[in-house]
Amino acid sequence: MSTPQKKILIIEDEVSILNGISDKFTLEGFLVIRAIDGQDGLDKALKNHPDFIIVDNLMPNTDGFYFLEKLRADKWGKKAPVVMWSNSHDASTFSRAKKIGILDFMVKSDWEYRDVVKKVNDFLGV
Repeated sequence: MSTPQKKILIIEDEVSILNGISDKFTLEGFLVIRAIDGQDGLDKALKNHPDFIIVDNLMPNTDGFYFLEKLRADKWGKKAPVVMWSNSHDASTFSRAKKIGILDFMVKSDWEYRDVVKKVNDFLGV
């Protein structure tokens, strides 16, 4: 019997980055759910209950913090595994995100897509 396909939600407003990371996760066997801002991500998270979520912090309309605060208010969302990634990496952003319950904070420019996939697999115990 095969292992069920893992679902990952990627919330990212920069289309080229969203396409690139989505393609990498798809190639690695994930079912990828894509969202372009915090509200879109929240709607898709609560509907699909992904196994893992990557959320950008800085997005137009609704940002990563909006997403996290609303997600954590939901019964399922309280424990959903989330990594925040952003190019904004000041200490206050990291601290605020940790208080809301992220697993990790990744600076986009420091990571190759393959390394992000490896990190997610490590969190999922794959």
